[in-house]
Amino acid sequence: MIPGSFSYHRPASVADAIKLLSSLGDEARPLAGGHSLIPMMKLRLASPDHLVDLHGIAALKGIHRDGDRVSIGAMTTQHELLASDEIARSLPILHETALLIADPQVRYMGTIGGNVANGDPGNDMPALMMTLGASYRLEGPNGAREVVASEFYQGAYFTALEPGEILTSISIPVPAAGHGYAYEKLKRKIGDYATAAAAVVLTMSGGKVASCAIGLTNVHETPLLATEAARLVVGTSLDPATLKQAAAAAVAIMAPAADARGPVEYRKHVGGIMVTRALTRAAALTK
Repeated sequence: MIPGSFSYHRPASVADAIKLLSSLGDEARPLAGGHSLIPMMKLRLASPDHLVDLHGIAALKGIHRDGDRVSIGAMTTQHELLASDEIARSLPILHETALLIADPQVRYMGTIGGNVANGDPGNDMPALMMTLGASYRLEGPNGAREVVASEFYQGAYFTALEPGEILTSISIPVPAAGHGYAYEKLKRKIGDYATAAAAVVLTMSGGKVASCAIGLTNVHETPLLATEAARLVVGTSLDPATLKQAAAAAVAIMAPAADARGPVEYRKHVGGIMVTRALTRAAALTK
């Protein structure tokens, strides 16, 4: 289908973008990579009167390390994440996850800001950002504020963004040296959303798990942190019994929708398998 008519705006600064979004109100939508918004417009599931294109704002792009944190501009593409030596060195799980998003054509245009800000439960980056303890910088008519990723997602396509606000950057603490990581994703075909996926970041000491975080993708209306599952593995050597308990704890908080990817019980089952695989592979990387 063809989208309805709309007015196109291309601001050159964050301030101009905020001014446009504030003045145009609910009839305006920001445009990042467009991979979520444009298909919705073609299906007439979204019909904004105004599109505010963020591609002309240089301040929204780039990857920088400052001390023990990495800052990523919201308009940085998945392809740029994959090409970044800093990401490969400091946040290898981010590199791994970006490589699993859709296909090269999508990654050339799709942005990390669009992926995390849209509130789509099928997007890969939100659960990973929660796992990494990331925070988002939101700028709007009332100034700037920081919101941790774990408090940003409120429901499917509902987030902490207020009217007129845009997500301008992401700040991620660099995991400890020697940490283990894995993003395990089951999907039906290249380019598809996950049937279920799990992110794990952990550290080991003396053969036992010293710290652990587990994030879950597309098994609920929001990304999830499996805090109880992570708690169960700390202090263990990730023996089979512990892995089984952790997977069960993760499955217990899942509430996926039954869709073309499978019925609820199947998606929960493979979600538990993704957790087990991610924990096992992450631990192996620390050896």
